[in-house]
Parts: sequence; C-alpha cells; structure tokens
Amino acid sequence: MAKAASTKDDLKTIETQMWKAADKLRKNIDAAEYKHVVLGLIFLKYISDAFEDLYEKLSAGEGEYDGADPEDKDEYKAENVFFVPPSARWSFLQSHAKQTTIGKTVDEAMDAIERENPSLRGVLPKVFARGNLDQTNLGGLIDLVSNIAMGDAKAKSADVLGRVFEYFLGEFALAEGKKGGQFYTPESVVKVLVDMLRPYKGRVFDPCCGSGGLFVQSEKFVEAHQGKINDISIYGQESNQTTWRLAKMNLAIRGIDSSQVKWNNEGSFLNNAHKDLKADYVIANPPFNDSDWSGELLRNDGRWKFGTPPTGNANYAWIQHFLYHLAPGGKAGFVLSKGALTTKSSGEWDIRKAIIEAGLVDCIVNLPAKLFLNTQIPASLWFLTREKTYRRKEILFIDAREHGHLINRRTRVFSAEDIEEITRTYHNWCDPKGDYEDVKGFCKSASVEEVAALDYVLTPGRYVGLADVEDDFDFGERFASLKAEFAGQLEEEAKLNELIADNLAKVESS
Repeated sequence: MAKAASTKDDLKTIETQMWKAADKLRKNIDAAEYKHVVLGLIFLKYISDAFEDLYEKLSAGEGEYDGADPEDKDEYKAENVFFVPPSARWSFLQSHAKQTTIGKTVDEAMDAIERENPSLRGVLPKVFARGNLDQTNLGGLIDLVSNIAMGDAKAKSADVLGRVFEYFLGEFALAEGKKGGQFYTPESVVKVLVDMLRPYKGRVFDPCCGSGGLFVQSEKFVEAHQGKINDISIYGQESNQTTWRLAKMNLAIRGIDSSQVKWNNEGSFLNNAHKDLKADYVIANPPFNDSDWSGELLRNDGRWKFGTPPTGNANYAWIQHFLYHLAPGGKAGFVLSKGALTTKSSGEWDIRKAIIEAGLVDCIVNLPAKLFLNTQIPASLWFLTREKTYRRKEILFIDAREHGHLINRRTRVFSAEDIEEITRTYHNWCDPKGDYEDVKGFCKSASVEEVAALDYVLTPGRYVGLADVEDDFDFGERFASLKAEFAGQLEEEAKLNELIADNLAKVESS
C-alpha cells in the first residue's frame, strides 16, 4: 500500500514539474493555442511508445509472434496499436529536435500518422511550424516529453502518459479560465457523477462530451473495481471540432475505442448522431442555460415527452434528451445550473412536475460555488432513473455546499473524503439494506408528496434544513477568539503602515 501511494506521489511530482517546465517554454503564446502543441506531443509520444513496444516483440519473433513482419500494418491493427511510419517515430523526432525545421518535421509526422490510421484523420494538430512558436522552445518541449516514461517499463508508459495528458488538460483549463471550462469538467465533479452511477457494464453516452473526461473516469472506475473494461462501450457527440479532437486523443491515449464519439457542428439537438441509441448510462455536463440551441426549429420534436422546452433556455431540452436516450432501467447523471431546480419560466415548471410525478428523479445534489472554471453560476447534479425498484415515491436531496476546499482564490475542489461521503449517502439510500438516515443540513429523503407541497421545487436546502448547532458551543470562547484574531490583524496593519512610512521618509531624505 505504501509503495503504491509513493508511486502516485512521485507521478504527481512529475506532472507538476513537467507542467511548470512546459508552461515556462510557452513564452507569449496563449494557453488556448499552446495546449494543442503540448498535448499533441504527449499523444505522439504515446502512440510511438506503443508502436515501438510491439515492433520489438514482432522483430524478436518469439512465441505468438513467430514469423511476424514488424512492418506489416495489419499486425498492429490486430493488437489495437496505431501504425507509426519511420519519419513519425519519437526517436526520429528527438534526433531532429535541435534543428530549426523541427516544427515542419513534427507537422509532417502528424500528417503521416493520419494517412496510416484512418481513425485519426482530421484529429491531430498541425501547429508546430507556426511563426509564433519558437523552434528552440519546441525542441526543449520534445526533450521534456521524452522523459515522461521516467525509465518505467514501456507497458507502464501509456498509463503515465495518460495521467500526464489528463493533468495537463486540467492545468490548461485553469490557465484559460472561462474558455477552458468549455472543454473540461473538473475531475472531482466527474468522480462524483461516475461514483454515483457506477457504470460497471453497458453503454455509456455523453451527448456533449467535451474532452472525454467522463468516459476516462468511467473506465477508471471499472478498473478500480476489478471489472472488465471491454464490458463498457462509449458513445459521444461534440459540436466543437477542436474539443472533439482533444477527446479523440484523450481516449486513444487510454486505449479506449472512440469510434462512436462523433462530431458535427450542428450539435446533439439539430443533428443527433446517435438517434437510435438507448444507453444504460448517460453522463453529461451540458452548457449552462444555453439560449442558442435552435429550439425554435424543434417545437414538435419527438424527444419532448414531458413538454416542449422554451426556445430561450436548453436546460429542460437537455433533460429530455437524456431521458429519450435512456434504456429501460437506465440511469442518468448530469450537471445543470441551480436555476433549473426552481424555474417556472415558459413551461419548465410543468416539465419538472411531470418528470417528478413519473418517478424519474432519483437524487439532487446541491454543489458549492467555484467548482467550475467557466462560470460562477451555482450548479447542481441531477440523477434520474428509469424503472426505480426501490423508494419509487421518494427523492434524495443532498446539500454539499459546505463541502470542498479552495486550491486557489477562484477554484474549489472536492476531496476524496467529500466524494466518498456524498456517494456513500446515495448508495446507502438506494440499498434496501443500507444504513441510510437523514442528516440535518446535509441529506433528506423526501416523498413526492412533500415535493408537491413545496410546488415541485427541487432545491436541496428546502428539504435538508439547517445543521444542528453543537450543544457545547461556547459563544464566549468564540467571541474571545475572534477578538484576538481582529486585534492581530490591526497589529499587522499598524506594522505595515509603519514600514511604508519609514520607506517614504527614506525616499524623501534621499
């Protein structure tokens, strides 16, 4: 156990050091543009490592590889490994890293890989020869990425590269701020969604999949619980082509089949790429309060089983889109703005009422502020279940607004303990033999009748109430503590003013 923890810590250190080094090489390039350079190189290193590993086995010709031809593309296809031509192999690029034409060499390598691997056509970035990217810095990046495998066995390098890729996605999202949030769902939110749904087996669907983080976490969940990754098949759609490319690379670096992750610029409402799909799990983080969803063109769409959503807000269109794609017994978990819990605008109250009365709402989780990079709009998690077998006329409300901790002034994350508490509460509630009980200020199992009495409002705070104040709370002690804290701040302020005055006097005297 200690060894595993140490390895994880070592990897975290490497991720952090690599990010600092890569960011230093960025110079004046925007993070939004630079991410394609760095992530493209990490991806290239991954597929080259995987290719070289199999190439060595085929060349040795031992056991099942007896008589194999290491230059036969079909040998790699059979092992689900991308074929990398000689001019695109990492060793070739590294040997040319110090040349002033290295950018052109990398772009040509990307083109060569796409020609040899149809599933990657139109996916890989060709941005390395641009004038704003210093070629010396690019050579430094190649040297940096060359060290990612840390001397591990090549079989482990894909996992290391995958972790670094995900880490860099998150760091670039932080660096980009609002724009970054459009392609990245914070890891701790993803973990809550996946741990609540527990997608061990079946079809997993995300119709607004961003960079594919929800799919990656689903695969991780199955691995962590000793399931079979091949028992999961993923389906996705993304309307932003640049983000779709990131998703394809993110999934490929994990060895996840992304053939059913589709792109079209019309989006899931106007051009539903999986219109016949009935998924066992829907996991999604759709755009909040999207007013530009072409709702006026879809007034009579067959997906609106519970009412026609307003043209000015896509929230209830997304909810019904998710329900439309759920198989019998399927579950959905997704993020929505908190306003969707209470809205009465343009028929949304009627849709919410119909969904509640149909017994489809399983659980609502109120989230704390500052979890998302692209918005300060308060958010919530919804969990819907078709054909509930237990607590059919109840809804679990969890208020997690006091959970999480700040990692910087504007970003909050859930800790592992936070995630475990939220998900354990839900699964105990779902389990007829579970030891669930209401906790004031945190969770409450409310009947549909109670929800109806509150006009079908789904805000957890309306149900869980306020946490009990500890009986032994000492107001006098707390007041004394605050008074001392305030006095200390005044003292620090006085020292600062004195220092400023001294410095001003020195300047005037000189």
